[in-house]
Amino acid sequence: YLDWNNSIDVIDKAFEKGLFVLIIGPKGTGKTSLVREYAIQKSKELQSINFSLRTRESHLVGTKTLIDGNIGFDEGILVKSMKEGNILYLDEINAAEADVLLRLDEAFDDRRQIILKESSGEIIKAKDSWFVIATINPLTHVGTKELPPQLLSRFPVRIILDYPPEDVEYKIIKKYVKNPNESDVLQGIKLANTLRQASAVEELYYSPSIRETIAYAKLLEGGTSAKKSAHIVFGNVYSQWGNVEFQKVNDIITSMFGIT
Repeated sequence: YLDWNNSIDVIDKAFEKGLFVLIIGPKGTGKTSLVREYAIQKSKELQSINFSLRTRESHLVGTKTLIDGNIGFDEGILVKSMKEGNILYLDEINAAEADVLLRLDEAFDDRRQIILKESSGEIIKAKDSWFVIATINPLTHVGTKELPPQLLSRFPVRIILDYPPEDVEYKIIKKYVKNPNESDVLQGIKLANTLRQASAVEELYYSPSIRETIAYAKLLEGGTSAKKSAHIVFGNVYSQWGNVEFQKVNDIITSMFGIT
């Protein structure tokens, strides 16, 4: 992971003070990679969950089990991480349903505890080493919603992780591609940024991620021409929104890479 904006140091300071962290940014900017890298550097176990409309309280807290006539309880990821004092990573937390967010809020207040009403009513109190990092995508992303103010306040350390400067993105690509053609790769990055900026002001429906500029560079490495690689990675995806959107991006590619 290339920590181009010193995020790891900010997370580490939050960890030392017991402050939970919220990372805000569009998809494909390396939010998950950042969290994984921090856990590796701290030699801490990382437990993670990706939120969606299908995420239920039971995924967090746990469910009752019945084995050979004996009733037990299978602990969820939230309870396990609290008891073990690990890093809990909540990916795309603003895609969760309201009841799930309420249950998280219960665990995140100053007491750092949760009542297992699904089981024996036991109170689970988190170890002092318990640390939570959450990520959210901008509200322009499908399926996202505003976090309730009380839950948002549980994450007082906020990091914005946007797309990096072009020279930094090129350095990231060099970690995945052995001998990139610098001029062609930089042209692909410029195209990606053009599309990202258009998406940010809602002129286009889609914003390409860093993983897509890496894929573009890998196609170049495999012998595909720059323009064809641009169409394959950056252009063709827009066809799902109709011919007007598709042609708009094709025109951008032609203007940047030429007619042939």
